[in-house]
Amino acid sequence: MASTLTLSYDRASDSLLIALCPPYADQEAEELGDGLLARFNPDTNAIEAIEIFGFSKRFQGDRPLPLPILADLHPAIAPPHETL
Repeated sequence: MASTLTLSYDRASDSLLIALCPPYADQEAEELGDGLLARFNPDTNAIEAIEIFGFSKRFQGDRPLPLPILADLHPAIAPPHETL
């Protein structure tokens, strides 16, 4: 079953969490470098979340923020002109 992608910003830590599920105790984490943290499912090793630290400072300029992951995004629901 596919999960809906959620974004949540924590002002106190200035971090953005992009997640398929809430963080949980058994979830593994790996630093990707440059203030990026990936959270993995311990059984499947699939990425379940990316956390971006220092988020507000990264968007003071006009440069995009590249993430070192590959994504295959699909709409959660079909657009009005398509059927499921």
